[in-house]
Amino acid sequence: MHLEHVNITVPDPKASAAKLAQIFGWKIRWQGAAINDGFSVHIGDDESYLALYRPGRPLEPMGETYSYVGGINHVGVVVKDLAATEARVHEAGYKPHNHADYEPGQRFYFDGPDGIEFEVVSYA
Repeated sequence: MHLEHVNITVPDPKASAAKLAQIFGWKIRWQGAAINDGFSVHIGDDESYLALYRPGRPLEPMGETYSYVGGINHVGVVVKDLAATEARVHEAGYKPHNHADYEPGQRFYFDGPDGIEFEVVSYA
């Protein structure tokens, strides 16, 4: 068993997917019309993906999520080369923070497209 996908509402799925492809090397698995006159882009690898969804109506910002039931606090991504990924995060215009070594790996965080926080982890 493995986690297949997580669906997140964003203002511009194509723009968010382009940034995530730049950082993680992911590919677009599918894109097209979605529920509520919306549009979705599925981006990831052959095993799992993020479904980036925009409804056909105006969006409201959620703000800080750690105090809300069901809030998405961050998305964790395992990478082989932490330094190379951090360089791509910088190149994409984001600032890494909260670097840490912990058993059994190393990590950092960054606030990526649409303010979604990502935790980048390497167990290498």
